[in-house]
Amino acid sequence: AWLWKDHTAYEEAARITAAARRLRAPYLKKCGGTYSSEWFWSKIWHCRRTAPRVFQAAYSWVEAADFIPAFICGNLNPLTLKRSICAAGHKAMYNDEWGGLPSKKFLATLSPELAGLRDRLYQKAVPSDQAAGRLAPEVARTVGLAQGIPVAVGAFDAHMGAVGAGIKPGTLVKIIGTSTCDMMVSPLNRKLGNIPGICGIVPGSIIPGMYGLEAGQSAVGDIFHWFAHSLCPREFDKGDRHENLSRAAARLKPGESGLLALDWNNGNRTILVDPLLTGLLIGQTLHTTAPEIYRALIEATAFGALTIIRRFEECGVKVREVVNCGGIAEKNPLLMQIYADILNRPMKISRQPQTCALGAAIFGAVVGGAYPSVEKAQAKMTGVKKEIYKPNPAHGKVYARLYELYRELHDAFGTSAYRGKLFHLMKELITLREQVRGKHA
Repeated sequence: AWLWKDHTAYEEAARITAAARRLRAPYLKKCGGTYSSEWFWSKIWHCRRTAPRVFQAAYSWVEAADFIPAFICGNLNPLTLKRSICAAGHKAMYNDEWGGLPSKKFLATLSPELAGLRDRLYQKAVPSDQAAGRLAPEVARTVGLAQGIPVAVGAFDAHMGAVGAGIKPGTLVKIIGTSTCDMMVSPLNRKLGNIPGICGIVPGSIIPGMYGLEAGQSAVGDIFHWFAHSLCPREFDKGDRHENLSRAAARLKPGESGLLALDWNNGNRTILVDPLLTGLLIGQTLHTTAPEIYRALIEATAFGALTIIRRFEECGVKVREVVNCGGIAEKNPLLMQIYADILNRPMKISRQPQTCALGAAIFGAVVGGAYPSVEKAQAKMTGVKKEIYKPNPAHGKVYARLYELYRELHDAFGTSAYRGKLFHLMKELITLREQVRGKHA
């Protein structure tokens, strides 16, 4: 099986992007300007090219977020089960402006088999405040619920998590786990331009009646796990490695290690949309320690998060607050404080740790008639914790300098337009390191 994080379909994604730019530019405008190897058509085409027997044996293709509601409603017909606007709009280039999915004519320029598949997919996608069907008798008996109750149309976990975290216009919800998904919404009556490098602008994909905006980082927790379980010295094995590393890293000051990293160990999702980028760590010496590296990796993901916020805001989408959820937001105070310092914003944490499940429950409550709208349900069912991570101004000044260096690395290794020179960068890291160490020597 290929999960979203598998990027082996990068060649197919590049060819889809090139064809759309040449033939149907609007297809790309709502998905950040570049089609991703993580998405629907890339993976299906990759299957056709690398596992043709599997492709030929498949009548149709269904996102898991659509299959599960259909399954519990007893409908396994791919031609009649309800498809979510969330999956269709963010991953399959679906948009009502051009009649839904990409045209057969366009798909035929990629592969005749893809064009032939289109009629076996779907014509309409709907938001999650609509019913996918009613709970099937055999499922009702298994789970102990009433037969025939309405079941909401599905959506991706992160989009449901945004709803469960109380997303509204101006609120950025960060779902921080193995990767990070960044979610925002904007009213449909507000003119919204295209935002290069994000993962879609889709009406109704998060909250019905609003644009859903998605961005993110392809690896966050996965980076920390890689380091802790592949490179970390045995001295941190007693107990939980992440807790031990975090405890030691928390004793360090910003800039003290002289390290700077790029958070691209699984490519870059936003804003570069390039799976062929890799991680980078500079500033190492014979005295570099594991906690220093661990902290530098956390800082790198925070710099990546700041880059995403700046892209939203430079395109007219104002971020007024940040609400975090997911396993890492719950478990790692060091990371949340570093994020507060680097983003220079208070970091709020969702009151409910299982925000994705809560978001699904909210849509279930709306479809079941308990609330008239998602917003009404959110007002009763969501909130944030009292504890808020607040920016440390002194740390923020150091991180502002480090972010400038991060952006130089980001642009130098991630774009072909960079014309600067990196000769000074290592020296500046050393200078900053010595300045920070001198302050508390």
